[in-house]
Amino acid sequence: MAHVSAKENLLMMARGEKPYYVPWYSLMGSDYKGECATKSMFVDMWDENRRINGGKDAWGVVYATSNEANGGTMPDSTKILLHDIADWRKVLKFPKHKEYDWKRKAEEDIQALNVNRAETGIIIGCPSHNGMFQQLVAFMGFEGALCALYTDPDEVKELFNAMLEESYLPAMNVIFDNYDFDLFDIGDDTCAKQTPFFSPEIYEDIFLPVYTRLASRAMERGMPVTFHNCGKMQEFLPYMEKFNVKYTNPAQETNDIANLVKEYKGRMVFCGSWDWDSHMPPHYPEFDPEVDGEFIRESVRHSIDTYSGEGNYCYSGTAMGMRGNPVTTQINAIIREEAYVYGKKVYGYTGE
Repeated sequence: MAHVSAKENLLMMARGEKPYYVPWYSLMGSDYKGECATKSMFVDMWDENRRINGGKDAWGVVYATSNEANGGTMPDSTKILLHDIADWRKVLKFPKHKEYDWKRKAEEDIQALNVNRAETGIIIGCPSHNGMFQQLVAFMGFEGALCALYTDPDEVKELFNAMLEESYLPAMNVIFDNYDFDLFDIGDDTCAKQTPFFSPEIYEDIFLPVYTRLASRAMERGMPVTFHNCGKMQEFLPYMEKFNVKYTNPAQETNDIANLVKEYKGRMVFCGSWDWDSHMPPHYPEFDPEVDGEFIRESVRHSIDTYSGEGNYCYSGTAMGMRGNPVTTQINAIIREEAYVYGKKVYGYTGE
């Protein structure tokens, strides 16, 4: 069999075709021996200093982090920016995208990503770290954001539309007019592990129009949309289809993935379905290479065997721990190897 690149093997799934092998899908573009289906590019659109060690985002929200969070950042809940949704016009300052020679910067950014475009696809997402729900939480805190959705939905809609018109859509036009890429990503964690944070009715009324506008340029191009949504998000999948979501991650195991891959066969791809808290090896946080290594390998194989039968599943999974933890680094190396090697065998692929 002729060689099929990791990129093409992944992209054919967006067309409803069965891949030649189960892809290894990495949120951060981690490769195995140089092979990687996609790499994500963050375009530096706005002035902000929110980085791995905290700081402020482009809206002025203060973020904090810790070693235990592995460098992940969260809004500092002691520093609420917007206390009353009705005050957003007075409080918020809308970021404007930077002025560059964007044609040149796009060429430099893609060159700096250092990928073989024939082998690896490029994902570019919305010009923000947060989706609209998460940004509302960042502005108001969790309780404030949820209360605003229920008590003053019209103000929330007006705020979201202003965010789109003033900041998001102009920045996205720059991206789509200048960058050559393969997949457009939207991310918004609208769900907890066991249930959504709000009803399908609120999703349809408030969020579906916003996501549809965010995805509009990708939809015009026929470009597949990826959507990152942690938690139990299966109630929202019918709405995601309306704005051309072809890949959803991390497709956590509290969703009924075994039946969802059948229901959405040929229409949507589920990337993940391997939750670290469900697959910690027996001796963790210590590590026995023989016992724990085989435990991890078997858990990877089990996920692939359970969900890949319909041809719309990508394996994606990561061990999480404190920043610099050598045990999780070792476990992730095992995960990548097993997902790559076993994934190549499942459908009988014999190419190199």
